[in-house]
Amino acid sequence: MSNTEFPDEELRQEQQFVDGLYARVDALRGDAEVSVTEALAQGHTPRQARLERDILVAERSGLLAALNAVDGSLCFGRIDLASGDTHHIGRIGLRADDAERTPVLIDWRAEVARPFYLATGHTTMGLRRRRHISTEGRRVTALHDEILDLGDETRTGHEDPAGDAVLLAALNSARTGRMGDIVRTIQADQDRIIRAPHRGVMVVEGGPGTGKTAVALHRAAYLLYEHRELLARRAVLIVGPNPAFLGYIGEVLPSLGETGVLLATVGELYPGVRTTRTDTPEAAAVKGRAEMAGVLADAVRDLQTLPDPVIAIEHDREVLMLDDGLVNVARERTRAAKLPHNVAREHFEGHILNALTDMVAERIGTDPYDGGNLLDPSDITQIRDELADNPEVWSAVDRLWPRITPRRLVADFLAAPEEYLSEEDAAAVRRPVTRHWTVSDVPLLDEAAELLGVDDRLARARAEHERQTQIAFAQGVLDVSYASRTFEFEDKEDDDPESSEVLSAHDIIDAERFAERHEEDDHRSAAERAAADRTWAFGHIIVDEAQELSPMAWRLLMRRSPTRSMTLVGDPAQTSEAAGVGAWADILDPYVGDRWEHTRLGVNYRTPAEIMDVAAAVVRAGHPGFEPPGSVRSTGVRPWARATDDLPGAVAKAVTELAPGEGRLAVIAPRELHRALAARLDGVTAGGEPDLSHDVVLLDPRQAKGLEFDSVLVVEPGRYGTSDLYVALTRATQRLGVLHTGPLPEPLADALG
Repeated sequence: MSNTEFPDEELRQEQQFVDGLYARVDALRGDAEVSVTEALAQGHTPRQARLERDILVAERSGLLAALNAVDGSLCFGRIDLASGDTHHIGRIGLRADDAERTPVLIDWRAEVARPFYLATGHTTMGLRRRRHISTEGRRVTALHDEILDLGDETRTGHEDPAGDAVLLAALNSARTGRMGDIVRTIQADQDRIIRAPHRGVMVVEGGPGTGKTAVALHRAAYLLYEHRELLARRAVLIVGPNPAFLGYIGEVLPSLGETGVLLATVGELYPGVRTTRTDTPEAAAVKGRAEMAGVLADAVRDLQTLPDPVIAIEHDREVLMLDDGLVNVARERTRAAKLPHNVAREHFEGHILNALTDMVAERIGTDPYDGGNLLDPSDITQIRDELADNPEVWSAVDRLWPRITPRRLVADFLAAPEEYLSEEDAAAVRRPVTRHWTVSDVPLLDEAAELLGVDDRLARARAEHERQTQIAFAQGVLDVSYASRTFEFEDKEDDDPESSEVLSAHDIIDAERFAERHEEDDHRSAAERAAADRTWAFGHIIVDEAQELSPMAWRLLMRRSPTRSMTLVGDPAQTSEAAGVGAWADILDPYVGDRWEHTRLGVNYRTPAEIMDVAAAVVRAGHPGFEPPGSVRSTGVRPWARATDDLPGAVAKAVTELAPGEGRLAVIAPRELHRALAARLDGVTAGGEPDLSHDVVLLDPRQAKGLEFDSVLVVEPGRYGTSDLYVALTRATQRLGVLHTGPLPEPLADALG
């Protein structure tokens, strides 16, 4: 319905209201900018004041980011209650600048806004009318009203009889290369998941186009709203299948006023490693098995060796013999402490030093008459200290219980896996020189880090040395200050009454506190600190395409979530990774048993019925009981397929035919064809991280996971597995074409007729 059909007064009133909202936003933005600038200008302050300042900077910076992010489509709805009250609904909440702090815009996550999403003519939830407000920038462009109280005869002239005009407009709109939020069109089944209580593990299963990713993102925004203090401090982690997907969804949470979330792939969850490289399916499957945890544990135990047969240590012109029996006692006592390898080394060192001390004490301190020991405790301590200064002792310890990094452990294992794996599995993962890590290596690195731990004695010693250096420097500054004051007083007359009133820094602060003032401030957000800390415990974790993660990847994620507060979204029917677990029970039972909630989204908002029928037929050929999500719309445009002898040329021609005037087109093809196809497509490049903002994008099926495009061209479907083909066929919102040189898979050929 066009604006000219709306009564001018209705549009004028809504525009006037929206203008007032933006005036308030501009004022708040200005205040936030001033607050941040003034706080950062304070410079060095006492520790408590610095903490308060940092909190203020974080809060105001977050507010500023939220205000900047929601500048478009700030207000999108209004609810008119039977009581006569009205509430405007928006992306964030706003209050008037008055004594009562009167709410002028209700945050979509607030309980009072919930009827906007759930009310129906049968269950009105106290509503008389629901209004959808469409805007472009700060200009109101359209209004759509739904009458919920059928006895109300008041009309505005722009009622939407079907009540779905806004939803259909959103579904049919051209794609931009970035996922948009669904805050204006959240459906009742989606709302129930978004607002589900913050506890335990929730699994959201849904086929293509059901909005499960959008629901998960809006759930993150809702949880941050409901549990701000907890989750802002611990952060929310969102794990996606690939960098292209994370780029695609990256603007959703900022548009909802939330910026304190860490988005990452599995290849980015080990600090210091950022990789998109993949293994062969065979290698990924081996590395992803849960048994790999035991394999790495065995590799660590094998580092804790025994002498073969003895280690000779020269000390004080004598030779001390460390035999396997003595070392084995030290090793077993150390292992009994059940500490990580590098952390346990301190205990092993102590046992070895004690054994060597006893050996020396017995030689030099035994009473020749009664066999007793003539040495007192101070003598024993001196012997131990002398042994601790002997390089040969530490050389022996390094051989028997070496320090090792996670990277070295995994690299050594991959260089010689035949010691721990079958011949076939070893051949799959063997990599003599590890120059680059793969995504499948990251969970192994994390497991190795857990098994090894960190011997931080040296780091703590360095930190303490640095602290003492800073204190000494501060003391020097204070001493100079005191000397200057003394010199100044000596120049004053003895009867000067002001001479006893002067205070210097030396009088009001000691060196330790003075040094603390010059410590570096950490202005990083919780998400930024979490990204750099392998041991960080997140407040909540959301995993998209969760069925694709390997058992080893789940071990990594569960370490990041000791409270087991997680939302998992995915579709087992789309499992394509060789290492993927697929079944929800197989993923969760080892960690939470049956204490998890499962819900399913069954409505397909993305894929037209004509395309979904074809995709479902492909899966149903191998799984006769398969039931796809039901599509809410039909375009009347049937998918097509063409055989060709000139694939690059046919692709270039088909792209011209399919490319929408607005929106995006994806060419989905096997990776080995990308270079040849890109050469025929103007401005299109092949690569691991495609730019989704281009009108035409070249992807392989796994890169396309979670994405959507106006049009899709599937190339050589005969080379795909069933899951990959199902994914490729269900990315389009409008048009689908298929090009092939070889025979089509039989189910696809039958479905296309």
